Amino acid sequence: LEEVTPRPVQDTGNILKQGYLEKRSRDHSFFGSEWQKRWCVLNKRTFYYYANEKSKQPKGTFSIEQYSARLAFHLRKDSRRRCCFELICPGKRTYEFTAPSPAEAEDWVDQIQFLLKDLSSLTIPYDEEDEEELYNDVDSSDSVTTASHNTTLNPDDGMEEDDVYEVFPG
Repeated sequence: LEEVTPRPVQDTGNILKQGYLEKRSRDHSFFGSEWQKRWCVLNKRTFYYYANEKSKQPKGTFSIEQYSARLAFHLRKDSRRRCCFELICPGKRTYEFTAPSPAEAEDWVDQIQFLLKDLSSLTIPYDEEDEEELYNDVDSSDSVTTASHNTTLNPDDGMEEDDVYEVFPG
């Protein structure tokens, strides 16, 4: 697990979304959960939350990799229940938030899901390199010699060497 270095809001780089959200505190009091207003910042891999937008030190940060985001109307019973969403990761803490409006909650969820798709697609070039290596293995000297034996044309079958290539109408 890599630690995320706490940074002031201005230094988080490549901010994709930011704004005030209410975050449910981890400790539940006798009266239920506490919702605290936090300035939240989402960059390419990390979710930061601060006491306010001028704070230098985040109250918390976490890498959003392996998390999923979804609207969560069950988190509140009041009129703001349609503004709730949560970030979930098996085996890790679930983060629960309330946005200022249902549309804003949807936008946070959409942005996070888009980012997660983007993060998972970063592995594609690596996979393509693997496939290229496999392809190059086929091209080794052994397979070239066996391929040339198999492609020797038999004059009896009526084909000339030029017939090997298909001609497309152009």
